[in-house]
Amino acid sequence: MTPPTVAVVGGGISGLVAAYRLRRSFGAAARIVVLERSARLGGKLRTVPFAGDPVDVGAEAFIARRPEVEELVAELGLADQLVYPSGARPLLFAGARLHPLPTGTLMGIPASAQAVEGLVDDDTLARITAEPTLPLRWDRGTDMSVADLVRSRFGEQVVRRSVDPLLGGVYSGLSDTAGVRAAVPTLAAALDAGATSLSDAVARALPAPSDAPVFGTLREGYGVLLEALVRAADAEFLYGTAASGLRRTGGKWSVDPIGEVDGVVLAVPAPDAARLLADSVRPAAQWVAQIPLASSVVVALAFPHDTGLPQNSGILVATGEDLSAKAFTLSSRKWPHLAERPVALVRASFGRFGDDALVDAPETQLVELARTDLATVTGFDAQPVAAFVQRWHGGLPQYREHHGEIVAAFEAEIAGIDGLEVAGAMLHGVGVPACVATGTAAAARLVDRMAG
Repeated sequence: MTPPTVAVVGGGISGLVAAYRLRRSFGAAARIVVLERSARLGGKLRTVPFAGDPVDVGAEAFIARRPEVEELVAELGLADQLVYPSGARPLLFAGARLHPLPTGTLMGIPASAQAVEGLVDDDTLARITAEPTLPLRWDRGTDMSVADLVRSRFGEQVVRRSVDPLLGGVYSGLSDTAGVRAAVPTLAAALDAGATSLSDAVARALPAPSDAPVFGTLREGYGVLLEALVRAADAEFLYGTAASGLRRTGGKWSVDPIGEVDGVVLAVPAPDAARLLADSVRPAAQWVAQIPLASSVVVALAFPHDTGLPQNSGILVATGEDLSAKAFTLSSRKWPHLAERPVALVRASFGRFGDDALVDAPETQLVELARTDLATVTGFDAQPVAAFVQRWHGGLPQYREHHGEIVAAFEAEIAGIDGLEVAGAMLHGVGVPACVATGTAAAARLVDRMAG
């Protein structure tokens, strides 16, 4: 057989994993070409030198209770890079003061009033307590926004003070733009299974108590994983090269500007996928065009090591507070390996879906907002010794109502097309493990089709 030529469009984590898996399956003779429109690989993963050491300014952790990242890291010989949080607890800034982040909640949705006592007012606590006595209208298979569901049962304060901060940290959005089925699938499953109230559904969906760490990261940042994938994929990497066209030509695909290939993996954001598929697979393009993106900014700050930061892992900010930042990660408190460095590291996050006015603000303004907002929530006011601003335009897809139905329809259209697969955060989860899973699955399907 003539060795195949495969194009991977998009050099983020999903595309790099796909290229690596294709190399493993097709062997050294295959030609694998990765097109990346920017000047670097990694997508929303980026590690930069900062205050003398590598620091992640995109995603900074992965869900450790999913196996994909740990298995991939071990496979690439990087298991010694795995590190886990210190155990410091996060805080929540709501009502102009700090609170412990509620426990006994599912993405901020409480199973009982006790979980949010002190965070919301007495009327809201009474409403949560009475909620199990009220009839619940939920049609199996239906969907709605998380905000609509929680507001109707528990009230607005729970939405803005407890749920929004958690969802905003995951999706750079609000509960208004997050569908129950996509954003909190275990809750939807409990409701489908006959939960008698929202409190009952949350109690059923809460994960079993575990001492295992929830998150993990890499000691030297995600950059070491990206570099290992690049080496192992042994592909042709075309930087600053966007795919400008995708057409079916007989039994092959033509990808502009590289020409004919035997197979294609699209690992790009939803608008780019819609554009590339518009001519050859229009129904798929119409489905994926319905997935919007949110933009955000990360501001990394370094302070003198003996700083007076709280002994907490981070601070989430409730909706409606008089702050610009939506969250802070107290990185040197959260990660033991960062606590060993000669500076104290903090990450401030800005920008939500529909409210990204600050994304293109001047760097000096963003750094000052990060510093002053940090002083407001912690009382710690000092000038950073270093700062780095990372803008993420269109960084995260929004999992709105009926997102699962949109993805299912999109994938059904792609499933009937030989030599074409799709991966990425727009499909089945925005976290790094989910992206690794989609890259692996896309490569496996393409190999099976091309072998058949």
